[in-house]
Amino acid sequence: EVQLVESGGGLVQTGGSLRLSCVVSGSTFDAYAMGWLRQAPGKEREGVACISFTGGDAYYSDAVRGRFTISVDRAKATVYLQMNNLKPEDTAVYYCNANFAIWGQGTQVTVSS
Repeated sequence: EVQLVESGGGLVQTGGSLRLSCVVSGSTFDAYAMGWLRQAPGKEREGVACISFTGGDAYYSDAVRGRFTISVDRAKATVYLQMNNLKPEDTAVYYCNANFAIWGQGTQVTVSS
């Protein structure tokens, strides 16, 4: 079974950057699709970015394309989300997801205006 633990959230000003990390443990060979989703207060959870655990092509939502980058370090069994040029509308709890079924506990990102 795959387990996920996120870290790296925090408070940042508009235009700033953060890097989220998601450590994958357990049966990592069972992890094949990795993604980041977010949920803002009063809104539904939405997909942000996804990539295969072996690397390769990444996919982004229109809201973050060009500002966020998802990547995988298989040696560290870690998935990253580099977030640049952050905006107040990026404020949300960010969740790591594996195989569209397994969730981390979430990490809060707050962008002040």
